[in-house]
Amino acid sequence: MDLSIVVPVYNEEENLPHLYQAIMKAMETVRGQWEVILVDDGSRDGSLGVLEKLAADDPQHIRVVSLRRNFGQTAAIAAGIDHSTGEIIVLMDADMQNDPADIPMLLEKLDEGYDVVSGWRIKRQDALITRTVPSRIANWLISQATGVRLHDYGCTLKAYRREVLTGFRLYGEMHRFIPVYASSVGARIIEVPVQHHPRKFGKAKYGLERTVKVILDLFTVKFLSSYANKPIYIFGGSGLALIFLSFIVLAALAVRRLFAEISPFTSPLFPVSIMIGILGAQSILMGLIAEMLMRTYHESQGKPTYTVRKTLNVDADVPARKRG
Repeated sequence: MDLSIVVPVYNEEENLPHLYQAIMKAMETVRGQWEVILVDDGSRDGSLGVLEKLAADDPQHIRVVSLRRNFGQTAAIAAGIDHSTGEIIVLMDADMQNDPADIPMLLEKLDEGYDVVSGWRIKRQDALITRTVPSRIANWLISQATGVRLHDYGCTLKAYRREVLTGFRLYGEMHRFIPVYASSVGARIIEVPVQHHPRKFGKAKYGLERTVKVILDLFTVKFLSSYANKPIYIFGGSGLALIFLSFIVLAALAVRRLFAEISPFTSPLFPVSIMIGILGAQSILMGLIAEMLMRTYHESQGKPTYTVRKTLNVDADVPARKRG
């Protein structure tokens, strides 16, 4: 299979027939074998029945994965990726706000040598206060924190090479952070404008509260992308900063004792500086423990600390044999 289109579905009964027709029309110009993985995320309307009919009518292209309950968009996307077989994976929503007609354009960008092609909804057709503005704020925060600068992390319409999707699991609202994970293994990323249409059927599943979840997940993503392999850098760095601060305060108290003859023990800064120093030492120890856990993780499972884009005249099994 050359291409897999993964679509999470939750209460989109009216949109699904239109989505199928739009995908079929868009794929008329795409060469190679392709499939559509439709993941029913515990829909409470008639979505599953529509999906079953589509799968029966077009067994060549339509695959359906039905989850036992509503696990959320990220889990549904993960299930779709796990059940897909294509070397290229395109993610998109089922609400017909993403336009399947943009898929050939995404594939053309992959052919130019990129590993990730991310959609950018320049003319977004959503509520300004509850969705567009919070999304822009979240996009700015994510770009600043991760260094992977995209205008629209929230746009589900993205194309990936399968090789950059391996090696990590998706939790929470982390599907929007996939470009960050891909960047951490050296993926070439480009952002392209895509169409965005107003929702015609059904209701939006997310509102303002989703921004809070995204910001909380950002802390996890920042740690995993920047410090997962060397946790001592963040724990040890914080510990050294705290110890240095404690030393400065104690030195100031000592100078005051020497020249002003004021006992350091009478100042509330003395116990505070001691506590800060203890926290710094504990932070360094936590970093060392995290280092041991990370080394155990890599060595026990034979996971390399690097990723290879390609090799020339090299036996692909050589590194595995040496680790064994």
